Amino acid sequence: MKKNHKIIVIIVVAIIVVAAFLEFYPREGATKNLDDFAKCLAQKNVTMYGAYWCSHCQSQKAEFGDSFKYVPYVECADEPQKCTDAGVEGTPTWILVDGTKLVGEQSLEKLAQVSDCKPGDKLWREPQERVKIW
Repeated sequence: MKKNHKIIVIIVVAIIVVAAFLEFYPREGATKNLDDFAKCLAQKNVTMYGAYWCSHCQSQKAEFGDSFKYVPYVECADEPQKCTDAGVEGTPTWILVDGTKLVGEQSLEKLAQVSDCKPGDKLWREPQERVKIW
């Protein structure tokens, strides 16, 4: 009986590990599409103004992952005059080439819509169906 219990526990743990892996592992091509998306924002002169201490700024950066390195970014803590000159009153603020300001954390869908940056069929990983364990 104890041996059967041990096997069941191992199987359940293995299923949980596989489900977690499938949930968080990025799909092939997602990173390249985010790179392309970030580069497109740069080409369209879409700039994010933020601050290192701003939790919403950190969340916004995290949506891009490693691709954020391509996004034009001004750190307001280091360059307060640039932020003042741009009329930034809160962070994060996205400023488009025409001067339009988007204040607060923006979805990737919203940034794609306002910038007309659509580098691929999938800009981000679509949510997957949840694996039902029980």
